[in-house]
Amino acid sequence: MQIKTAMILAAGRGVRMRELTDETPKPLLKVQGREMIHHITDKIVGYGISDIVVNTCYKGDMIKKALSQRTDACFTFSDEQTALETGGGVKKALPLLLERGGENGFFVLNGDPLWTEPTDSLMQKMAEAWNPDTMDILLAIAPMSASRGDTQKGNYFIEDGKLRRIRPNEQMAPYFFMSVQIMHPRVFKNAPDGPFSSRDLYDIAQSQGRLAHIIHDGIWFNLNTPEALAIAQEQYHS
Repeated sequence: MQIKTAMILAAGRGVRMRELTDETPKPLLKVQGREMIHHITDKIVGYGISDIVVNTCYKGDMIKKALSQRTDACFTFSDEQTALETGGGVKKALPLLLERGGENGFFVLNGDPLWTEPTDSLMQKMAEAWNPDTMDILLAIAPMSASRGDTQKGNYFIEDGKLRRIRPNEQMAPYFFMSVQIMHPRVFKNAPDGPFSSRDLYDIAQSQGRLAHIIHDGIWFNLNTPEALAIAQEQYHS
């Protein structure tokens, strides 16, 4: 199924980056000489989407200025007075995503995940796997062995072919959610207003057997700390 639109989550500050985000929002930190949000946009445009929704809050004008330099995509901004977290941000932007053809599903990507693609496009493979009749959410996951950066513990297991999120009493899980997903708009029907995490929606989909996954075959970089950013500077290639 062709997915027609995508959203980039770019409202957060990225407090674990410490002083690096005092003056610069996290999506504008550079890897290999380019801001992370441009690497993400490259992936989206490479898949075939040029109509992109972006939420903003912390230093949002800087995000808008950086994206205004691009001529290969059209950006619509969902501004937040107070950061609404991942789930709340998507819910606020939902009318914009539906206007752009997202009624059967849309991509949602954080403003910072980076990954290599040794074979076909990850987003293309996700779109081919997406089935809104049997899925509410499709997560891209990476095995621990192919993850770099801030990778002390994973967040998902695969049991009987299904995803299960790590429990509080478990120390380690073998897979990481890559912050790349396809969501169906129906998952927001009973979602609360205001800030909330998309994890709440994943848990509901998991409990209903409608949380699907695809395992990425390249390297994924989890860029939550300055140390992880330094690793990506050395090892990432688009």
